This record gives sequence, C-alpha cells and structure tokens, in this order.
Amino acid sequence: MFKSILILVSPMIILFYFPQNKSNYFGEIFSIKDLNEYNKINNETSDFDKKDVKIEGKILSSCPMKGCWMKIKADQDTILVRFKDYGFFVPKNGIEGEKAIVNGKISVETLSVEQLRHYAEDAGKSQEEINLIKDPQVSLTFLADGVYIENL
Repeated sequence: MFKSILILVSPMIILFYFPQNKSNYFGEIFSIKDLNEYNKINNETSDFDKKDVKIEGKILSSCPMKGCWMKIKADQDTILVRFKDYGFFVPKNGIEGEKAIVNGKISVETLSVEQLRHYAEDAGKSQEEINLIKDPQVSLTFLADGVYIENL
C-alpha cells in the first residue's frame, strides 16, 4: 500500500518541488540584474566599447548553420551579436522572438562585403541575394562573452 502511494505521489513531488527554470545561459554565466539602458549606450557607444555592458533585446534570428551569431532588436535597432573567441554557440533555430540578455562589449563596426556575404550565406539567402551585397555596412555589433535566453 505504501509503495503504491509513493509511486503515485513521487511524480507530483518532483514536478512541484524542483524549480522549473526554463532559461538558459550560453557562454559565461552572469547576473541578469542591473541591465544597462540601451538608449543611453546607443547615444554614447564610444564610451562603452572598452567595458562590459548588459543589454536586453528580442531575438530576431540566429545562424542556422552553427548558431555562431544572432541578431537582436533593442529599441528600434538591430544588433549583430557574435560570441567571444567563437567559444560558444546558441541554438540554430527555435529562439526567434525570445528575450535575450547579452553581456559583453558593444561597438560600431564596418562590416566588409565579404563578412556580409558570409552572414547572408549562413542565413540561407539565395545566391542572387548574396550577389546584391556590394557595399560595406556600418552596424552596431556586440561581442558577447555570455548570453541568457528565456523560455528554452
């Protein structure tokens, strides 16, 4: 009798006793408190490129080949997030629309035609679309040493 009750109650204890943390860290683990205000960083990017900052954004896409980059939307800006020393990756799909907090360094960078074509190829763009890339692009980029993604 005791074994029967234990067998019936055990799954409920496991489900309710252990926290259901659906968030995931990639790369270094960091505190998700005390985020920097993106609009302040955006207006003063040159002041922040030498120190770590934490910003929050909505994931727009990630590299479908390896998960070696992702694009996030913070306020009205799209930011290319790459990962320090190619040391970690994020999921290749299924994270679009999720909230991410990235920790690292933000900067304004000129992406070469070669880099832009590489990212377009990774993203599965057609050869015709890739061939249309003819000019470098000035872009906000983020070199992350850690990423936190909710709801995985």
